[in-house]
Amino acid sequence: MPDASLFILIALVVVIVMLLAATLKIIRQQQVALVERLGKFRKALEPGPHLVVPFFDQIRYTLDMREQVVPFPPQGVITEDNLMVSIDSVIYFQIVDPKRAAYEAQDYRSAIEQLTMTTLRNIIGGMDLEAALTSREEINQRLRAVLDEATGKWGIKVNRVELRAIEPPATIRDAMEKGARAERDKRAQILLAEGQRQSMILSAGGDREAAILRAQGDREAAVLRAQADRQAQMLRSEGEAQAITTVFNAIHAGEPDQALLAYQYMQMLPNLAQGDSNKVWIIPSELNDALKGLGQASGSDEVREYVSRAARQFTAPEKVDVHAEIEEHARRDRQRSNETVEKAIADAKALEQNKASRLAGGPAAINQKATPPAQPQDQPEAQPQEDPAES
Repeated sequence: MPDASLFILIALVVVIVMLLAATLKIIRQQQVALVERLGKFRKALEPGPHLVVPFFDQIRYTLDMREQVVPFPPQGVITEDNLMVSIDSVIYFQIVDPKRAAYEAQDYRSAIEQLTMTTLRNIIGGMDLEAALTSREEINQRLRAVLDEATGKWGIKVNRVELRAIEPPATIRDAMEKGARAERDKRAQILLAEGQRQSMILSAGGDREAAILRAQGDREAAVLRAQADRQAQMLRSEGEAQAITTVFNAIHAGEPDQALLAYQYMQMLPNLAQGDSNKVWIIPSELNDALKGLGQASGSDEVREYVSRAARQFTAPEKVDVHAEIEEHARRDRQRSNETVEKAIADAKALEQNKASRLAGGPAAINQKATPPAQPQDQPEAQPQEDPAES
């Protein structure tokens, strides 16, 4: 008898535990359970512990309320230009009404997949291959709008639709790669040609400026050589004038007479005959007169009077200050050099600004012709002063 009562007690405990297990239901976070009573929907259980009537209430569906990511296998789609492309897509959706998601659609995942496939065929079928490859964002927006409208009555919200890959046929990919390679080669050749053109323009401009500078240098060198020759001639003329003045003054200071002049005249005769080309030379008739007056001229007062009067009438030529003129020419040369350097610096700055504006303007500015630098104006040459000795 005690064994039977123990068995009954154990059985009652087991039954009570089973009843408690059937009565107490625990729902996890981010899940919703749908309870049916005798086959009819009764209520939805939120996360946490709940008590239900055992044997009458049953949890029919347990739905996950988090956002779900469903990737779909690649699907073959025909474009408007009759090319088959393979599209791999992924959909992000979330259940907002668990009752409608459970009872409005038999299998909402399969329904969303089939709806995605048909919608993609409709959208891609109205585009050519190039538009389909470059309008991925537009396709995503249109596909999301259609899916969101269709799944709204199922209690599901489509948050985002992404096309992971659009794969054209292998032949089309090869043709596209060749076209892209040809386009890149074309752009590279255009850039190379533009670079060569710009280099030739800059080289021509540099050659032109170098030729101008060389011509200016040659001109200034010729002017300087001419001025140097003029100043050298002036110095030689001044030296000769001073030498003649010194000799003339020395002769008159010594008060020469007719006999001395006749003696000097006779001393010059051998020099006249020393030339290599002198084959015949003639003694002038004035030599007899000089010999006749050689003894008489020493005591003649007329000669001394004539020489003294000539010495008093003699006026030395005005001296030319060649050193002052050289200093004035040097000052003018320095001034011209400074002006030339300043103009070259201004032209260089203008060229740099023009180059910066072409670079800032882009390819349109490259096709414009570069403004030629201003021609350097010729500096007025200093007029040489008239040499008083030459006048």
